[in-house]
Amino acid sequence: MSGKKRASPGADEEKNPLEGVELSDEDAKKLQDVQKQIERVDLLIERHSQQQLLPVYEQRRAVVKAIPKFWPVALVNHASIAFHTQHNVDRNALSYLEDLWITRDPKEPRCFVIEFYFKSNPYFNDTVLRKEYKYIVPPAAADEQPDADGLTPSMLTFSWERDVEPSATKIDWKDPENALTKLHPRVEDAENWPVPTDDELPAEAGSFFNFFEVASDPFDIGTTIANEIFPSATDYFLGTIPGDDLDSEDESDDDDDDDDAEEIDLEKPRPKKQKKE
Repeated sequence: MSGKKRASPGADEEKNPLEGVELSDEDAKKLQDVQKQIERVDLLIERHSQQQLLPVYEQRRAVVKAIPKFWPVALVNHASIAFHTQHNVDRNALSYLEDLWITRDPKEPRCFVIEFYFKSNPYFNDTVLRKEYKYIVPPAAADEQPDADGLTPSMLTFSWERDVEPSATKIDWKDPENALTKLHPRVEDAENWPVPTDDELPAEAGSFFNFFEVASDPFDIGTTIANEIFPSATDYFLGTIPGDDLDSEDESDDDDDDDDAEEIDLEKPRPKKQKKE
């Protein structure tokens, strides 16, 4: 006599109560309207927060000018920037960076200008390297009138890919034949250059300074600096950002065999332990 085969748990074909949920046109419209309100408030909060933070950032700016290599250390303590500064000559050049500043577009705070201020160095004559992410008003928004808060409908449908145009800055290299961007160029995919597809990045990032000399920013270095590193620069300098320990990544020197410049130590400083009360 053979027994019945026991059904595995969950074998009963019951209708999933979360499937087939229907949304009426009226409810869909209500959700869209509420979402637009949320996005509008988010934009107003972002604009207000940037205005409130500006004087505090200026205070920090005065303080960090007295701290050697504050900005170079803060930058390379971010995993993405560490990846793009694997060449020792890049870090040597960055070691002359003494100030970094972000200027937000007052009307469109999601757009900004990045400025790197350098002291005299053996690599280039420029004292300031600048990259702008300029807001391009969509053609359909030409006749829009801002509301009482200065917002237009197009600002609520903002698209970074569509509405932002990054700039390029030609660096005045002291030795053009040994320019870092020439020694370590960004190698694009020939098939998709100059506009790589969304899922395809350049084959080789090359020198960090390609960030300035090439307009496109496929690695999102600009937004990383402006939205992550700049607001939390002190934590990046001290290496106290959770989950951003780069000790293992910073040990990689495979690409540095061709670099003749002396390696500059940009390891993160160790914060002093506070005494328990």
